[in-house]
Formats: sequence, structure tokens, C-alpha cells
Amino acid sequence: MSKTTDKPITSLAGLLVALVILHAMYFDAVQKMVLQWNSPEYGHGYFIPLITLYFIWKLRHEMLARPQRNSWAGVVVMLAGILIYYVGELGTLYVVTQYAWLLTLYGLLLTFLGWPRFRVIIMPLLFLAFMIPLPNFIYANLSSELQLISSKIGVAVIRLFGISVYLEGNVIDLGTYKLQVVEACSGLKYLFSLTTIGFICAWVFRGAMWKRIVIFLSTVPITIFMNSFRIGVTGILVEYGGTKHAEGFLHEFEGLVIFGAAMLILIAEMAILARIGRNKTTLVAALADIGSTDAGPSQGLTISRSFILGLLLIATAGLSFSYVGKRQEVVPQRKPLSSFPLEIDGWKGEAGRLEAIYLKALKLTDYLLARYHKGGRSLELYIAYYASQKKGASVHSPRSCLPGGGWRIQRHEIRGIDVNGKIVPVNRVLIRKGSYTTLVYYWFRQRGRDMTNEYLVKWRLFTDAISRNRTDGSLVRLTINIPEGLDVRHADAALTDFLRAIYPLLPAYIPD
Repeated sequence: MSKTTDKPITSLAGLLVALVILHAMYFDAVQKMVLQWNSPEYGHGYFIPLITLYFIWKLRHEMLARPQRNSWAGVVVMLAGILIYYVGELGTLYVVTQYAWLLTLYGLLLTFLGWPRFRVIIMPLLFLAFMIPLPNFIYANLSSELQLISSKIGVAVIRLFGISVYLEGNVIDLGTYKLQVVEACSGLKYLFSLTTIGFICAWVFRGAMWKRIVIFLSTVPITIFMNSFRIGVTGILVEYGGTKHAEGFLHEFEGLVIFGAAMLILIAEMAILARIGRNKTTLVAALADIGSTDAGPSQGLTISRSFILGLLLIATAGLSFSYVGKRQEVVPQRKPLSSFPLEIDGWKGEAGRLEAIYLKALKLTDYLLARYHKGGRSLELYIAYYASQKKGASVHSPRSCLPGGGWRIQRHEIRGIDVNGKIVPVNRVLIRKGSYTTLVYYWFRQRGRDMTNEYLVKWRLFTDAISRNRTDGSLVRLTINIPEGLDVRHADAALTDFLRAIYPLLPAYIPD
């Protein structure tokens, strides 16, 4: 083993310096992550670093009993993390820079400890990944799906008690009270917390690998079932005890009880798994004794050549990162949407306004909300424009929002609209709420491209940020109500006619 010093204090000081440089480089990404921990869904993030440090401390004797070696693989991992940082920074995606920070941290520790020692603490280090929030567009889609699933199962629970109930999307109608399963009730708060706990439980569980996998994966159905059960119980309590059970302290207390019950189910599952298979045992015996103190004599700490190279690497990268952070994004000139015509090819409109709560959530630069009329037909135009879709501010897909408020998607397809010989692709979505039916056309207009897929939008955002230094873009949405008994083809004709009228005007307000 090659080394430059064998003094533990000097070695730890060198590691501390490297960690300070690392976190200074990734300060924006880490700061954004910590701020997101203030939300209920990610509140467990504050505990994850502490739990990781606790397990590393428990494993210190076993770790120090292993030899400390050079690890050039750690340098490669650090390089990968730094390159991914550039990708995330240029593509304006916080989640990418956050994972890049974690990958660079892993590489740094690998260069310092070497593989034999790093291997001992690899599971607590992998546990750190649970503190990184999901990308917004994945979070929104997952939340919407869980809202609908929880609503359906919750209604089934309510009906078991003979209570008459009607479900409209994620709105549970009890007759005297409508219980809306909003985003906060989607179960993501329980899901993220329980999967995090499930990872630790699966790791410390002494048993076959399949048992560990079952313990971790089972946290998902347990969460969905218990959250749905909570919604059902809330509906039953509201029916017999009043609306106080759907809000305030009682509602929050019910949530704590349900999460505690989910934990008990997970523990019971572990106890059952411990008693089946070849090596039957008790739950207590199945929990591994983490951090044995009789692992052998400590071999001390040194500073290896691979760590010195890693330290030089992040120091050099830190200087170059300052250039990336100062890179000015191109924001093209455009007309404000407030000047968008309200009379277009026979269509006459009136401008509306979005409420402050929506403006705060959308974080858009400019928008147009207007209702147009022509020949007895009435439709709504909504354009959301972002001068920069940098980290934390980007176009929201209607598919994530449409299921909310009780709306249910009846049909979704991609349709091409011929506009003066050019085919414009749009998402055609037919939604229904009770007796109301609405037809929606929407597409993403992004730097001269008309796109229908939100994931492709993210990819193009990344490539254009690198090649064109631009991240501006918009969402265009047309909505028309369909009266009971009216053929949907009339609604299609109206939206098509209006789209053809406004499309030539868009480049002045949404630059190519």
C-alpha cells in the first residue's frame, strides 16, 4: 500500500478538506434538496444522514480492521459524478446534480478508504439516496395515480359499512359532504417514509436474499392499502361523526395512527419471514448484530495516492464549476401574452386571470387565460410561458392535473392537426366529471418544436440547454365543454378551427 502519511489526524483533516470543497461545489444542489425536506413528503430526509453516520460508527471496528488501499476506481467514479454534474447543470435539472453530488461523494470516500473498507459501509452510504427528492414530473404523475387508487379502495372500504357513496375521480361524495383526496392524501408521505425504513429493515434482517427483497418491496402495497384504509375510515367517521374528522388535529392524528399500523404490519411480516424457510428463527434473532467489536485490530488511517488525485480532481473541478454557474442563458425577445389578440378570425375573447395560489405553484414567466366565442361555441385558451425552465420551474403537464378535482380521463390519443400543410401534433383528451364532459387539446411548444410527450420535452430541454443555451418554452391548451347529447365531433371541429386560427400567431409570443 502506497501512502504519504500514516497519521490519523492528518488523514481525517485531509478528508474534511475534501468534503468541504465537495459541498462547496455542489452547494446549490444540496441546498435545494434540504429545502425540499421541509415538505411533509420528504421530512424524513433530515434523519437519513444521521442514521447513515450512526451505522458507519457502528461499523467502524469492522471497517478499520480491513486494509486501506489505493482505489483508482474511486477516481473514475468521481469523474463520472463530475461529468453528470455538468449534464445536470447545463440541462437545468436539480435532481441530476443532486445524484451527481452523491456519486462524487461515493467516489471520494472510495479513493480515501479503498474497496475493502468501503465495502463494509456501502449499504449505509446507499441509504443516502433516499434523501434525494423525486423529479417534479415523476412526483406529479405518481401522486395523481396514487390519489385515484387510494380513492377507489377507500370507497370500497366505506361501502363495506353499508354507506352510500359516489366516486368522481378523486372526490368521494357522501351526499352531505364531499371528501376530496388531494395531493397531501395521496400517500406519498407514507410511501417515502416506509420505503426508507423498509430499506434499513431489509439490510439488518438476517435471512435469505429473497426475504430481504420481499421486506423492501412490500412497503409499497402496505402503504397503498393503509392509506386507502385511512381514507375509508375518514369517510366513515365523517358520515357518523361530522366533518371534524376530515380536517385539523383529528385528521393528522388519524394519519399518525395509520402510519404506526403500517409499521406494525411490516414488523409482523418480518416475524413471519423469520419463521419460514430452512433456517427458522425468531424476529429478534433475525436482526443482524451490526458492528461487531471483535473484528480484529485496527490498521489505522492513511492518505493514499488515489485520494490525493481525487482531492486534486475536485479542486480543479471546483474552479471550473464557477464558470458553469456564471454561464448566461439566452432568453429570446418576444411579445407579452397580454397583447395576444382577443379577436381572431371571427373568434372574440375575454381575458381572465389565474388565482395567486396557482401562480405561486406554476412559477411561470407569462400566461394567457382567455375565453373565446364564435357562432354559439365557447372555448378556453390557456398558454403558460417560461422564459427559463431552469431547476425548479418548468412546464406542468395537464395529464398530471386533469385527474384532480374529480375529472376522469375517458380517452387519450395523439392527433395531428393540418395547419396550412404543417401537421401539428396535439394530445386529445376527453375527460368527464359526473354529467359534465370536456374535450382538451394540448401540446408543448418548445423552442420551435411542437411536442406531445412530457418526457421528450425533458430530453430536448437538456439537449437545447447544451447546444443552444436556451430552456424557454410553453404549454398551449385548448378546452371546450360538451353539453349533454352533443356530438363530440362538433367540439373537435371547434377546437381544430380555433387552433388553425391561432397557430400562425404563436411564434411572436413563443419564439422559435
